[in-house]
Amino acid sequence: MTSGDSETIDPGVATPLWRQLAAILRARILRGDYPPGRVMPSEKQLEQEFGLSRNTARRSVALLRDEGLIVTVAGRGSYVADPLPDEDEG
Repeated sequence: MTSGDSETIDPGVATPLWRQLAAILRARILRGDYPPGRVMPSEKQLEQEFGLSRNTARRSVALLRDEGLIVTVAGRGSYVADPLPDEDEG
């Protein structure tokens, strides 16, 4: 990956902002910055770190949840899946 490895959001590219944010968070999870079982940054924290709207952060988190990389517990937040899904399976 080239653009997905970046830690910055580029509004000048065709990739939607929420997908760019999801790629950054996915990379952080897969390289161990956010290890299994760790609480993920809140939507508000993601808004502040990346200068994005809450809806953009929410869509990114939803995508990672759909991919099985994170789980969300109502009233507690989102956590890195433990164990992470095996990319070789399926």
